[in-house]
Amino acid sequence: MKFTNSTADLFIPDGSEIGAALSRTTHLCIGAHQDDTEIMAYHGIAECFGQPDRWFTNVTVTNGAGSPRSGIYGHYTDQEMQGVRRVEQRKAAIVGDYSAQIQLDYSSSAVKDAKQTGVQEDLLAILQAAQPTIVYLHNLADKHDTHVAVALRAISALRRLDPNARPTKVYGCEVWRDLDWVIDSEKQALPVSTYPNLAAALVGIFDSQVSGGKRYDLAIAGRRLANATFLASHETDEETSVTYAMDLTPLVSDPGLSISDFVTGHLDRLIQEIKGRISKFS
Repeated sequence: MKFTNSTADLFIPDGSEIGAALSRTTHLCIGAHQDDTEIMAYHGIAECFGQPDRWFTNVTVTNGAGSPRSGIYGHYTDQEMQGVRRVEQRKAAIVGDYSAQIQLDYSSSAVKDAKQTGVQEDLLAILQAAQPTIVYLHNLADKHDTHVAVALRAISALRRLDPNARPTKVYGCEVWRDLDWVIDSEKQALPVSTYPNLAAALVGIFDSQVSGGKRYDLAIAGRRLANATFLASHETDEETSVTYAMDLTPLVSDPGLSISDFVTGHLDRLIQEIKGRISKFS
Protein backbone atom coordinates (compact mmCIF):
# COMPACT_ATOMS: atom_id res chain seq x y z
CA MET A 1 0.00 0.00 0.00
CA LYS A 2 1.41 3.38 -1.03
CA PHE A 3 0.71 6.63 0.77
CA THR A 4 1.18 10.27 -0.18
CA ASN A 5 4.28 10.66 1.98
CA SER A 6 7.16 8.32 1.19
CA THR A 7 8.14 8.60 4.87
CA ALA A 8 4.87 7.04 6.07
CA ASP A 9 5.41 4.05 8.35
CA LEU A 10 3.42 0.83 8.12
CA PHE A 11 3.96 -1.69 10.91
CA ILE A 12 2.30 -5.09 11.37
CA PRO A 13 3.20 -6.38 14.86
CA ASP A 14 2.60 -10.07 14.12
CA GLY A 15 4.25 -9.97 10.69
CA SER A 16 1.11 -10.69 8.69
CA GLU A 17 0.74 -9.49 5.12
CA ILE A 18 -0.66 -5.95 4.96
CA GLY A 19 -3.80 -6.94 3.08
CA ALA A 20 -4.64 -9.60 5.65
CA ALA A 21 -3.86 -7.28 8.56
CA LEU A 22 -6.21 -4.61 7.26
CA SER A 23 -9.00 -6.91 6.09
CA ARG A 24 -9.27 -8.57 9.51
CA THR A 25 -9.66 -5.16 11.19
CA THR A 26 -12.93 -4.70 13.07
CA HIS A 27 -12.07 -1.60 15.12
CA LEU A 28 -10.05 1.30 13.70
CA CYS A 29 -8.89 4.58 15.18
CA ILE A 30 -7.76 7.67 13.30
CA GLY A 31 -5.80 9.90 15.66
CA ALA A 32 -3.79 13.04 15.13
CA HIS A 33 -0.68 12.31 17.19
CA GLN A 34 1.26 9.45 18.69
CA ASP A 35 -0.46 8.54 22.01
CA ASP A 36 -3.84 10.07 21.05
CA THR A 37 -5.28 6.66 20.25
CA GLU A 38 -4.16 5.11 23.51
CA ILE A 39 -5.89 7.98 25.31
CA MET A 40 -9.14 8.16 23.37
CA ALA A 41 -9.73 4.70 21.86
CA TYR A 42 -8.74 2.31 24.62
CA HIS A 43 -12.29 0.98 24.39
CA GLY A 44 -11.49 -0.49 20.98
CA ILE A 45 -8.05 -1.73 22.00
CA ALA A 46 -9.52 -3.56 25.00
CA GLU A 47 -12.42 -5.03 23.02
CA CYS A 48 -9.98 -6.59 20.57
CA PHE A 49 -7.19 -7.59 22.96
CA GLY A 50 -6.75 -11.36 22.91
CA GLN A 51 -9.84 -11.90 20.74
CA PRO A 52 -9.25 -13.99 17.59
CA ASP A 53 -12.26 -12.49 15.78
CA ARG A 54 -11.60 -8.83 16.65
CA TRP A 55 -8.64 -6.77 15.52
CA PHE A 56 -7.67 -3.17 16.22
CA THR A 57 -5.85 -1.00 13.69
CA ASN A 58 -4.48 2.44 14.45
CA VAL A 59 -3.79 5.31 12.06
CA THR A 60 -1.63 8.18 13.35
CA VAL A 61 -1.88 11.07 10.93
CA THR A 62 0.82 13.57 11.96
CA ASN A 63 4.52 13.32 12.74
CA GLY A 64 4.24 14.73 16.28
CA ALA A 65 7.02 17.24 15.72
CA GLY A 66 5.66 20.08 17.84
CA SER A 67 5.14 18.31 21.15
CA PRO A 68 6.29 19.97 24.41
CA ARG A 69 9.44 18.49 25.91
CA SER A 70 11.63 18.75 29.00
CA GLY A 71 14.00 16.61 31.05
CA ILE A 72 16.09 14.24 28.98
CA TYR A 73 14.07 15.28 25.92
CA GLY A 74 14.49 19.01 26.48
CA HIS A 75 17.32 19.39 23.97
CA TYR A 76 15.76 17.19 21.28
CA THR A 77 15.13 18.78 17.90
CA ASP A 78 11.77 18.35 16.20
CA GLN A 79 13.35 15.78 13.89
CA GLU A 80 14.74 13.79 16.80
CA MET A 81 11.42 13.96 18.63
CA GLN A 82 9.62 12.63 15.58
CA GLY A 83 11.89 9.60 15.60
CA VAL A 84 11.30 8.95 19.30
CA ARG A 85 7.54 9.26 18.98
CA ARG A 86 7.42 6.98 15.95
CA VAL A 87 9.21 4.25 17.89
CA GLU A 88 6.97 4.76 20.91
CA GLN A 89 3.89 4.31 18.73
CA ARG A 90 5.28 1.07 17.33
CA LYS A 91 5.91 -0.15 20.88
CA ALA A 92 2.29 0.61 21.78
CA ALA A 93 1.13 -1.41 18.78
CA ILE A 94 3.11 -4.40 20.04
CA VAL A 95 1.88 -4.14 23.63
CA GLY A 96 -1.73 -3.55 22.53
CA ASP A 97 -1.58 -6.40 20.01
CA TYR A 98 -2.76 -4.17 17.15
CA SER A 99 -3.49 -5.66 13.77
CA ALA A 100 -1.71 -2.78 12.04
CA GLN A 101 -0.13 0.54 12.95
CA ILE A 102 0.06 3.20 10.23
CA GLN A 103 1.83 6.53 10.71
CA LEU A 104 1.13 8.86 7.79
CA ASP A 105 3.81 11.42 8.77
CA TYR A 106 1.97 14.63 7.87
CA SER A 107 2.83 17.98 9.40
CA SER A 108 0.06 19.61 11.41
CA SER A 109 -0.02 22.49 8.94
CA ALA A 110 -0.68 20.10 6.05
CA VAL A 111 -3.53 18.43 7.92
CA LYS A 112 -5.13 21.78 8.75
CA ASP A 113 -5.03 22.90 5.10
CA ALA A 114 -8.40 21.86 3.71
CA LYS A 115 -7.11 22.33 0.15
CA GLN A 116 -4.59 19.52 0.52
CA THR A 117 -6.23 16.23 -0.42
CA GLY A 118 -3.47 13.80 0.54
CA VAL A 119 -4.72 13.05 4.04
CA GLN A 120 -8.25 12.32 2.87
CA GLU A 121 -7.03 10.12 0.02
CA ASP A 122 -4.75 8.11 2.31
CA LEU A 123 -7.52 7.63 4.86
CA LEU A 124 -9.97 6.60 2.16
CA ALA A 125 -7.57 3.93 0.89
CA ILE A 126 -7.10 2.57 4.42
CA LEU A 127 -10.83 2.54 5.14
CA GLN A 128 -11.61 0.80 1.86
CA ALA A 129 -9.05 -1.90 2.62
CA ALA A 130 -10.05 -2.37 6.25
CA GLN A 131 -13.82 -1.77 6.20
CA PRO A 132 -13.99 -1.64 10.02
CA THR A 133 -17.23 -2.03 11.93
CA ILE A 134 -16.33 0.60 14.52
CA VAL A 135 -14.28 3.77 13.98
CA TYR A 136 -12.89 6.10 16.65
CA LEU A 137 -12.17 9.75 15.82
CA HIS A 138 -11.42 12.90 17.77
CA ASN A 139 -14.58 14.63 18.92
CA LEU A 140 -15.45 17.73 16.92
CA ALA A 141 -15.68 19.92 20.03
CA ASP A 142 -12.03 19.20 20.88
CA LYS A 143 -10.03 22.37 21.55
CA HIS A 144 -6.91 21.19 19.69
CA ASP A 145 -6.94 22.50 16.12
CA THR A 146 -5.09 19.53 14.66
CA HIS A 147 -7.45 17.07 16.33
CA VAL A 148 -10.48 18.73 14.77
CA ALA A 149 -8.78 18.95 11.38
CA VAL A 150 -7.94 15.23 11.45
CA ALA A 151 -11.52 14.39 12.40
CA LEU A 152 -12.83 16.48 9.51
CA ARG A 153 -10.51 14.77 7.00
CA ALA A 154 -11.60 11.39 8.36
CA ILE A 155 -15.30 12.22 8.09
CA SER A 156 -14.77 13.35 4.50
CA ALA A 157 -13.13 10.02 3.72
CA LEU A 158 -15.84 8.03 5.50
CA ARG A 159 -18.53 9.85 3.55
CA ARG A 160 -16.90 8.77 0.30
CA LEU A 161 -17.16 5.09 1.16
CA ASP A 162 -19.81 2.99 -0.50
CA PRO A 163 -22.78 2.99 1.92
CA ASN A 164 -22.43 -0.78 2.37
CA ALA A 165 -18.79 -0.35 3.39
CA ARG A 166 -19.35 2.33 6.01
CA PRO A 167 -18.86 1.47 9.70
CA THR A 168 -21.92 0.80 11.83
CA LYS A 169 -20.66 3.15 14.54
CA VAL A 170 -18.37 6.19 14.53
CA TYR A 171 -17.34 7.64 17.88
CA GLY A 172 -15.87 11.10 18.51
CA CYS A 173 -13.70 10.66 21.59
CA GLU A 174 -12.11 12.68 24.39
CA VAL A 175 -8.59 14.08 24.41
CA TRP A 176 -8.30 17.88 24.60
CA ARG A 177 -11.84 18.46 25.81
CA ASP A 178 -13.89 15.98 27.75
CA LEU A 179 -17.51 15.24 26.90
CA ASP A 180 -19.14 15.31 30.30
CA TRP A 181 -21.25 18.24 29.04
CA VAL A 182 -23.10 16.15 26.44
CA ILE A 183 -26.59 15.39 27.77
CA ASP A 184 -26.88 11.90 29.21
CA SER A 185 -29.38 10.64 26.65
CA GLU A 186 -26.86 11.35 23.86
CA LYS A 187 -23.61 10.66 25.69
CA GLN A 188 -21.82 7.49 24.61
CA ALA A 189 -20.37 5.97 27.79
CA LEU A 190 -17.74 3.46 26.69
CA PRO A 191 -16.63 1.06 29.46
CA VAL A 192 -12.85 0.78 29.74
CA SER A 193 -12.43 -1.02 33.06
CA THR A 194 -10.88 -4.17 31.62
CA TYR A 195 -7.14 -4.80 31.70
CA PRO A 196 -6.20 -1.75 33.81
CA ASN A 197 -2.57 -2.85 33.63
CA LEU A 198 -2.74 -2.71 29.83
CA ALA A 199 -4.42 0.70 29.89
CA ALA A 200 -1.68 2.09 32.13
CA ALA A 201 1.10 0.49 30.12
CA LEU A 202 -0.13 1.88 26.81
CA VAL A 203 -0.10 5.48 28.02
CA GLY A 204 3.14 4.96 29.94
CA ILE A 205 4.96 3.80 26.82
CA PHE A 206 5.00 7.40 25.59
CA ASP A 207 7.80 8.45 27.90
CA SER A 208 8.71 11.41 25.70
CA GLN A 209 5.39 12.92 26.71
CA VAL A 210 5.01 11.71 30.30
CA SER A 211 8.60 12.31 31.42
CA GLY A 212 8.82 15.14 28.94
CA GLY A 213 6.41 17.32 30.88
CA LYS A 214 2.83 16.05 30.49
CA ARG A 215 1.45 13.58 33.06
CA TYR A 216 -1.05 11.99 30.73
CA ASP A 217 -0.72 8.72 32.63
CA LEU A 218 -2.25 10.25 35.76
CA ALA A 219 -4.68 12.57 33.98
CA ILE A 220 -6.26 9.90 31.80
CA ALA A 221 -6.74 7.45 34.67
CA GLY A 222 -8.32 10.26 36.70
CA ARG A 223 -10.64 11.33 33.90
CA ARG A 224 -11.83 7.78 33.28
CA LEU A 225 -12.48 7.18 36.98
CA ALA A 226 -14.33 10.51 37.29
CA ASN A 227 -16.46 9.66 34.26
CA ALA A 228 -17.44 6.33 35.80
CA THR A 229 -18.26 7.87 39.18
CA PHE A 230 -20.19 10.93 38.00
CA LEU A 231 -22.08 9.24 35.18
CA ALA A 232 -25.24 8.62 37.26
CA SER A 233 -26.04 10.40 40.52
CA HIS A 234 -28.61 7.92 41.82
CA GLU A 235 -26.98 4.65 40.84
CA THR A 236 -23.97 2.75 42.10
CA ASP A 237 -21.00 2.56 39.76
CA GLU A 238 -21.12 -0.25 37.23
CA GLU A 239 -17.63 0.48 35.93
CA THR A 240 -14.42 1.76 37.45
CA SER A 241 -13.33 3.45 34.24
CA VAL A 242 -15.35 5.07 31.44
CA THR A 243 -14.53 7.06 28.32
CA TYR A 244 -17.16 9.42 26.92
CA ALA A 245 -17.77 9.81 23.21
CA MET A 246 -20.06 11.66 20.83
CA ASP A 247 -21.95 9.53 18.31
CA LEU A 248 -20.77 10.81 14.93
CA THR A 249 -22.43 8.02 12.94
CA PRO A 250 -25.19 10.30 11.58
CA LEU A 251 -22.57 12.54 9.95
CA VAL A 252 -21.27 9.56 7.99
CA SER A 253 -24.64 8.00 7.21
CA ASP A 254 -25.98 11.31 5.89
CA PRO A 255 -23.24 13.26 4.07
CA GLY A 256 -25.65 16.17 3.66
CA LEU A 257 -25.69 16.95 7.38
CA SER A 258 -23.90 20.15 8.38
CA ILE A 259 -21.02 19.23 10.66
CA SER A 260 -21.06 22.52 12.56
CA ASP A 261 -24.84 22.39 13.05
CA PHE A 262 -24.60 18.80 14.23
CA VAL A 263 -22.04 19.66 16.90
CA THR A 264 -23.62 22.92 18.05
CA GLY A 265 -26.94 21.08 18.27
CA HIS A 266 -25.47 19.22 21.23
CA LEU A 267 -24.76 22.56 22.88
CA ASP A 268 -28.27 23.81 22.15
CA ARG A 269 -29.77 20.76 23.83
CA LEU A 270 -27.49 21.20 26.84
CA ILE A 271 -28.65 24.81 27.17
CA GLN A 272 -32.28 23.71 27.01
CA GLU A 273 -31.66 21.06 29.66
CA ILE A 274 -30.04 23.60 31.98
CA LYS A 275 -32.81 26.14 31.44
CA GLY A 276 -35.45 23.49 32.00
CA ARG A 277 -33.94 22.34 35.30
CA ILE A 278 -33.65 25.91 36.60
CA SER A 279 -37.21 26.70 35.52
CA LYS A 280 -38.51 23.51 37.13
CA PHE A 281 -37.40 24.56 40.59
CA SER A 282 -37.86 28.33 40.33
